[in-house]
Amino acid sequence: MQQAMTGSTEAAALLDRVNRAARRQETPCGDGIMVWRSWGEGEPLVLLHGGSGSWRHWIRNIEPLARQRMVVCPDLPGLGESAMPPVTDSPAPVAALVRQGLGAVLGEGRRYDLVGFSFGALLAGHIAAQAGAELRSVTLVGAGALGLPRPRTELLKVRDKQGEARTAAHRHNLATLMLADPAAIDELALLIQDWNTEHGRFRSRGFAHSASLRDAIAQAKAPVALIYGERDAIAWPDLEARFAALRAVQPEAWTGVIPGAGHWVAYEAAESFNAMLLDMLRRRLGAG
Repeated sequence: MQQAMTGSTEAAALLDRVNRAARRQETPCGDGIMVWRSWGEGEPLVLLHGGSGSWRHWIRNIEPLARQRMVVCPDLPGLGESAMPPVTDSPAPVAALVRQGLGAVLGEGRRYDLVGFSFGALLAGHIAAQAGAELRSVTLVGAGALGLPRPRTELLKVRDKQGEARTAAHRHNLATLMLADPAAIDELALLIQDWNTEHGRFRSRGFAHSASLRDAIAQAKAPVALIYGERDAIAWPDLEARFAALRAVQPEAWTGVIPGAGHWVAYEAAESFNAMLLDMLRRRLGAG
């Protein structure tokens, strides 16, 4: 990893501590394995990270949520430590692979609540379309693929850069797509962004411009919710259009907005996000 990305021993120590505390499991994925981590005890709460990401997208959520729930975070196929999935032009087979792994990790038929961020929201919607009674609820966070135009976000290439140029490119990409407040681009965010970028192989961005999530989530039998940061770069300034697109296929869906936060809302406004998620689960299901 580049020296510029390792400037904060505190950030690295946090990632290392949470990683070491995890229970690690592996399930089949393509020609290799899919890596799963879990923390805590109780009813399973499954968190699916975003595109070009890893379990690290949830670094500010895992410990607080694990005080009440068993938190389960995979590295999605082709991302983080997980192998590439079989070649596909649709999210549905990738979602089926994740669902199959989840059954092995939790035990077939064990009930769980599912939360997906960005690309993870797309997969969560497809899992919800495929799932039976084992899925208690699905919460979509920063979701695209609802059949609506998406604002352009011009991102810089990073892998050909070193040192300060690499750090500057990460800062640009985080400010453009992920975080609304430049002050939120701290050493931890940069460390996570660099590791995720280095290990990301599966390209999911093309799915975001489709209506794939809308069409899949229409088939969900479990309660559905949708959360955005108020300044989410893929939805602002018309979040209500996204909520309307969801309610067109899931009229009883719950919705929530976290003021001031961007796309990576679970990081930028972690305390508010954790509280909103747990409150939604309690009110929908009597679970927390």
